Amino acid sequence: MNPFDFKRLIKGEDKDKKISLLLTDLASLEDYINDLLNFSPLPICFVSPLGVILETNPAFEKTSGFPSEEIIGESVEKIFDKQEIARLAKETFSQGLVAAKEISLLKKDGSTIITQVFTRVRVDEQSRSIGYFLGLFDLSGIKKTEEELRKIQEALLNILEDTEEARKRAEEEKDKTQAIITNFTDGLLFFDKNHNLALINPKAEGFFDIDKEKLIGKSIKEVSAYPGLSQLVAFLGKEIKKVSRKEFIVRENFILEVSVISMKANNVDIGDLVVLHDVSREKTVERLKTEFVSLAAHQLRTPLSAIKWSIQMILDGDLGRVAQEQKNILGKTYQSNERMINLINDLLNLARIEEGKYVISPAPVDIIKTCEEAIDIVSESMRGKNIKFTFIKSTEKPIKVFADEEKLKLVIQNLLDNAFKYTPKGGRVVLSLKETLKNVRVEVKDNGMGIAKNEQDRVFSKFFRTREAVLAEPAGSGLGLYMAKNIIESHNGQIGFVSEEGKGTTFYFTMPKKDLKPV
Repeated sequence: MNPFDFKRLIKGEDKDKKISLLLTDLASLEDYINDLLNFSPLPICFVSPLGVILETNPAFEKTSGFPSEEIIGESVEKIFDKQEIARLAKETFSQGLVAAKEISLLKKDGSTIITQVFTRVRVDEQSRSIGYFLGLFDLSGIKKTEEELRKIQEALLNILEDTEEARKRAEEEKDKTQAIITNFTDGLLFFDKNHNLALINPKAEGFFDIDKEKLIGKSIKEVSAYPGLSQLVAFLGKEIKKVSRKEFIVRENFILEVSVISMKANNVDIGDLVVLHDVSREKTVERLKTEFVSLAAHQLRTPLSAIKWSIQMILDGDLGRVAQEQKNILGKTYQSNERMINLINDLLNLARIEEGKYVISPAPVDIIKTCEEAIDIVSESMRGKNIKFTFIKSTEKPIKVFADEEKLKLVIQNLLDNAFKYTPKGGRVVLSLKETLKNVRVEVKDNGMGIAKNEQDRVFSKFFRTREAVLAEPAGSGLGLYMAKNIIESHNGQIGFVSEEGKGTTFYFTMPKKDLKPV
């Protein structure tokens, strides 16, 4: 309506035209309302006082899934819960409107969504209620998001709880580790990958009379400047060489057993742990035991030697004629006494080794000749058991090594003696001699009882004898291989064996051909 027509209308100049214009405007208003309803993105429907759906817009049809021809004229209870929609209608008619009420909507496909509804009473010209408008907002996406957020929140809370629990466990483990380190009976020093001192436990502080607060974070070079640790750093080396149970004398009557363990995390080197074990008491006990053994052996040796020569004089008839029966008894006594003397000699040698007095006096030695002399000494036991013996040498020419001949002979004799003792009658023993450019290798191989796998680690320990060896030959000190190992290693050689239970054993040692400086 233009301004001119409106003014004329007001003045009442043209009654018919006024009615026509009002009807036109009313139709325009209805079209406007219909257009607004149709294009509204908010789902809207008009419900009668009896709960019948009278009108819907396209957004409502899309949300509910019902076309207008299927839903108009139907009860609103078709898409809403009966009790929920009844409460909503009652509240609407009593209050005139309801805002933001959550209610479930049943879609055509059978699924249910959560909606937020808004209602307003519709009245006629006489202000009588003729139904109500119902607009709704689909909350399913929001609810889904809220649910996802809730789950995320719960997950985050769980993660936080787990993290807190893990932190507590880590703190507890840290406290336990710290308590272990603090109360550890061995001294501990930890150098990081850059060789900086990162940890000292109280035991190590006590060993060297140092204060960790002044040393933590210092490089190994700086640590070496401290009087208490200079000797240890010199022992370990500037690069901290790997050490396994090596003895380190701190001062008189104070000896530490040092081990260096390379620490790794995920195969990455993180530093070196130095473990310091106080063996002073053990070494003192060992020294006292050695001194006692040495003293006892010396005291026993003199009377045993006197008994030996006395029996020998009687057997030789120097003191008169001896009957055969008496000779047999005296012969057995002589052999028992001889075993006692050999045991005493072994104990004296053991005492000398442990006191560092088992002196090696090296000189050029023909090892072939030494082997032949050792064979002669043990040949008696060979004949007694009918054992097939073979001596294999790579050359007939002399093979020279720089060694203590008597002690080298003792080693070969010991290996041969063991082979003959623990090989059954009719068995086989082979002594072989091989020369290489730098070394001479001696092997003694037998097809005897062999050594059980679980006993092989202790073969070179003092006083150790295998269970089978004790059953086969009760007499024996268990010192022969221990002394053999010490003799060979004092010559800068190596000794070892391979064995299979029930199939035999091969003992071997190598001697360097280069000169050995006298000690």
